[in-house]
Amino acid sequence: MDDTGHRDADRLADLAHRSAAIRGGVVGNLVDMVHIFLPLVALAPATKTLAGPQAGASSAALVVATLLARPIGAVIFGTIADRVGRTRVTRFAIAGTALCALGVALAPTYEAVGAFAWWWVVALRFLAGVFLAGEYTSAIPLAMEWSAPRHRGLVSGLIMAMAPWAQALIALSTLGGLALLGPGAYASWGWRVLFAAGALASGGMWLWYRRFVADAPAFVRQVPDERRPTPRDLLLGRWARRFWPMLGLMSGLWLMTNVVVIALTGRLVARDGVSPESVSAVMAVASIGQAIGMSFTGHLSTLLGRRRYLVLAGIVASVLGPVLWAWTLGRSSLVLVALGAAALQVVTVTAYGPMGAYLSEGLPTAIRATGYGAAYSWSIVVPALLPMWGPPLQEAVGDTVSVPVVLLGLAGLLVAACAALGPALTRRDLDSDIESVARDGVRGGREVGARA
Repeated sequence: MDDTGHRDADRLADLAHRSAAIRGGVVGNLVDMVHIFLPLVALAPATKTLAGPQAGASSAALVVATLLARPIGAVIFGTIADRVGRTRVTRFAIAGTALCALGVALAPTYEAVGAFAWWWVVALRFLAGVFLAGEYTSAIPLAMEWSAPRHRGLVSGLIMAMAPWAQALIALSTLGGLALLGPGAYASWGWRVLFAAGALASGGMWLWYRRFVADAPAFVRQVPDERRPTPRDLLLGRWARRFWPMLGLMSGLWLMTNVVVIALTGRLVARDGVSPESVSAVMAVASIGQAIGMSFTGHLSTLLGRRRYLVLAGIVASVLGPVLWAWTLGRSSLVLVALGAAALQVVTVTAYGPMGAYLSEGLPTAIRATGYGAAYSWSIVVPALLPMWGPPLQEAVGDTVSVPVVLLGLAGLLVAACAALGPALTRRDLDSDIESVARDGVRGGREVGARA
């Protein structure tokens, strides 16, 4: 084969790997998010089966275990992925997630072994949190590294939209299981089917990454530095100026998410005459609206420029978010509540759309996975504990102030302010490959897009 033939073969191989990595990023993130939402939704009706009479208090331990695990997993697997490659780490993390889900599906009951049953689940969820962080820390930067420059925003939006699709899928699957089997049978064994299905889905993704996905040229061709970067370089060193605004921006997004998903669900459940099934249906509709919107916002950020889009998105969320929150909770019709909840999620958390691209473009290949995982995972802890610190705060300020309304406004402003501190990443900048965008953004402290 002559040189032309070799080049054509290499080009076809690159196209195949690019398609496989992007598909893996989209479908893999759906599977990841299914695993994240499974214990929060599918396991809720069966908590007493596993935790006995202390089910309410035990659920908090499950949430905390997963939250603490994800930042740990992001640092561990992100650092390894920046050294040995994204695909190897992704496969290892997927295998760990599958085994943890299978272990939960096979968990003994409280009646059989007492409190050990629930601590078995908590321990496996902690390990699953570590592995889940390893998956998105590796697989999403990999998909961004393979994506064509002008398509990174679009691909990012499709990947990020898998979170609300997973939320809707789990909610509808749980409703279907309860309706088909009845509460008793579902609590006894029906929930185990969903965890086993999650393990099987992860097994399929492991095979996909093993057979079809390879590391991108951005990783393969990088020139090793004399000193490999470490997480300390993110916090205090060369890339701190990029990392802290990314962390702050993600903190604002996570805070909005927990208000418009977790807190709103709690308010609806507390309503008189509203069944848990009705609340699940309302939130499923809202999740679908969020998913559709998020699929477009990634590419919209390419058309407008990342900074411009995120600043505008933060301002819109800070203004319309509180208005829609109050309007939605003021409706009596479940149809109007569902539409309001969907609109609320569209004007707030659809700003996640470009984040897969934005976080990946912010740091060079040598520390991209570490930075992505840290910004995405560290920022979730305090906002996700909103059910614990939100009610005492509401009690402290009294009924004259609505804490969720204030938090929505502050979260939107935090997104806008942190985006303003980041690189412009205009349409012209985004024509460059991902390594050029990241390297130009940190060289000599000069921000990408300053010339535009």
